[in-house]
Amino acid sequence: MDILLLLIYCFFVWLIFFKFKWLPWNITSQVIVVTIPIIALTMIILLLNIFAPSSSDIRAMNYVIPVVPRVTGQVTEVPIEPNRPIKKGDVLFKIDPVPFELAVKAAEAKLEGAKVALVTAQASERGLEDQIRIATAQKASIQPRLALAVKRVEQFTTLAASGAGRKADLEQVQADVANLESVIVAAEATESQSKQKLSARTSTGEFDEIAKARTQIAQAEADLANAKFDLEGCVYLAPADGRVANLALRPGVRASQLPMAPVMSFIEEGDQWVMAFFRQNELRYVQPGNDAEIFVETYPDRIIKCKVDSILWATAQGQMPISGNLPNTMPISAPEQRIAVRLLVEPKDREIFLAAGVRGAGAIYTEQGTLLHILRKVFVRVSTKMDWFVFKLH
Repeated sequence: MDILLLLIYCFFVWLIFFKFKWLPWNITSQVIVVTIPIIALTMIILLLNIFAPSSSDIRAMNYVIPVVPRVTGQVTEVPIEPNRPIKKGDVLFKIDPVPFELAVKAAEAKLEGAKVALVTAQASERGLEDQIRIATAQKASIQPRLALAVKRVEQFTTLAASGAGRKADLEQVQADVANLESVIVAAEATESQSKQKLSARTSTGEFDEIAKARTQIAQAEADLANAKFDLEGCVYLAPADGRVANLALRPGVRASQLPMAPVMSFIEEGDQWVMAFFRQNELRYVQPGNDAEIFVETYPDRIIKCKVDSILWATAQGQMPISGNLPNTMPISAPEQRIAVRLLVEPKDREIFLAAGVRGAGAIYTEQGTLLHILRKVFVRVSTKMDWFVFKLH
């Protein structure tokens, strides 16, 4: 563009000084003719880089998901091909489910056993309560008989002392008293033992054996849910629309649950980021919502309209390392890092496929210096036409 402006300027100089000779061609006019384009071009370029900053580093970025199996097992099926379109929910790969199905059955059996233990504990609680009621009723029924037997002992003792009663009758009554007392002692022991067992309760007042059984059920349900979760992990589905790269799976390979060893990389197609990188002093007038134009070598002579979404006011140089060591202030300062600006492609251009990692250039048009925007747009359009040419000799 600079050359084009100079050629236009030279044309007018030729017309004025040589074609029509309206002005004399002397030292003064020569100095003026040379000075004007230098000053004019310098001012235009300086203002253009502020009011309509350009970037030669614009990148299309996609979210890349490292696919790691949820479970470890032998791969039985890989129904996809690398670098082919994949829809959300499509099967990426399958793992042999037999070991995990057995784990589910074992967890279900454990859960049933825990439920049986709960029923047994509830029956045990009811049995202890029945034993207490029986022992209490037994004591209540024996107390009158014991009192009567004690009274008869007193009567037979008096009769035997006066010679009016038989000693054998007295001994029989005494034996009855001893027998009734032993029955009461046994009932009291049963009642005390049952009450002691029932007194073993949790802080919520639940019988201890029932609480243990409920805990076993909860643990068994958790184990069953975990086993089913692992079984579902035998089939890995695509998390979104996209493509698979770096596919390292084949049927028969053992896939491992290692975060540092993904079996493939899934590249999402939606929510793509278009990032433009600028020097810090170029962004003084850039605001969210400003118009932008970009172009990539993949589509020569194609302008892609965008809007400024946001400015990422953070770089790695602004991050203080969290450690016990003091910051290392090197004698040579690190180069200034550029600031990233996120651009949103306009709806009418969103059907254009931008491969992840594709690079290009473009410009942002601020609300200042709108007259200079025309020059920047011409620059952008001339630059994108150069993408038709491939400059290499091999």
